[in-house]
Amino acid sequence: MKSWCKSLLAASLSMALLSACSSSDSIEEPIAELQEFNATVFPQISWQAQVGDGVGQYYSQLQPAVRYGKIFAADRDGVIEAFDEKTGDKVWEKDFSEAFRDGALAKNKGARLSGGLVAARDKLFVGSESGVLAALNAETGELEWHARTQGELLSLPTVAEDLVVVNTGSGLLEAFNVDTGESKWRYEALMPSLTLRGTGGTAYEAGGFFVGTPDGKVAVVIKDNGQPAWEQAIYTPKGGNEFARMADVDMTPLIIGDNLYAVSFNGNLVAMEVRTGRILWSRKYSSFHDLAVSGYSLFLVDDHSRVYSVDRRNGLEQWSNSELANRSLTAPVLFNDYIVVGDYEGYLHFLDRNNGNIVGRIRIDSDGLYSTPVVADGKLYVQGRSGELAAVTLP
Repeated sequence: MKSWCKSLLAASLSMALLSACSSSDSIEEPIAELQEFNATVFPQISWQAQVGDGVGQYYSQLQPAVRYGKIFAADRDGVIEAFDEKTGDKVWEKDFSEAFRDGALAKNKGARLSGGLVAARDKLFVGSESGVLAALNAETGELEWHARTQGELLSLPTVAEDLVVVNTGSGLLEAFNVDTGESKWRYEALMPSLTLRGTGGTAYEAGGFFVGTPDGKVAVVIKDNGQPAWEQAIYTPKGGNEFARMADVDMTPLIIGDNLYAVSFNGNLVAMEVRTGRILWSRKYSSFHDLAVSGYSLFLVDDHSRVYSVDRRNGLEQWSNSELANRSLTAPVLFNDYIVVGDYEGYLHFLDRNNGNIVGRIRIDSDGLYSTPVVADGKLYVQGRSGELAAVTLP
């Protein structure tokens, strides 16, 4: 079955992986072919630019960041560029690899950027597979500081007051001073013997960092000292082998008011109390993507690229769409009245958020789309595998 599972932290297991990603040992699920539909919205590319050589076919969560009147984007090899948000004109360009060629990245073939970008505190934060976290000046692109972490950086850093926090591929949550890069604390989660390659970002609320763990939990880590306030399993791993027991919470917990929503791979979608971690409801879904929300509706892309709308008050399913099954969809985002997802052939699909019907489509990059689109100031920004960066609008 081709379910386009994320790369696993295990070597020489390709045959086992094929069966692990399958719900059947004998039946293959095909990749859905695109069908004709009744288009009612017609997205347009406002401007586009080429950012280095993109990420190729490597696993990556690099995505554009929008702030300070600029769009920031990067490629895997270390090219980082800033563009004017209104015109798309390039403001500055820096080579991350060049800055570290004789130091932290001396043994690397390219920077291998993989986590970010995040713009905050007049800085631009980016991380690499080599565990280098760097802060650049958002206005000029000059390097302000860098720090070494204890694992790959495969998700967005989180900036909260005087700290920037990263969730590493080794199970460590690490905090650094946002202005100097000084290490402040580390929190270590239990690492199962087999896990998805990837991590979720953290959500910050009321003095705590909320993070999903590789063993199927959500934990809250206190900002001031890095100590856990509570941990809550959202799924108890089951099964006769390590593949069946994978239950990574590989997404950023979504906090809305007093409630938190999270989903695990091979597990559950849950709502829980922010203060205590008590589970309010639980439904069987499997995903490693972030959730989107509009009103009382949660939007979810599962591990087979089926799209769902779920009532966040009780977990009841409102609609589902399997027309894009196994097309390696990105996480969903809300754009105007639509749910937008990208796919492996480079298409952006616009779904009516009320019923899940596909109502619009545009192709951005024939090499494919891989990271969550970013919505800001009435535009949708998306980056393709070849390095194509596009600003998309609706007329």
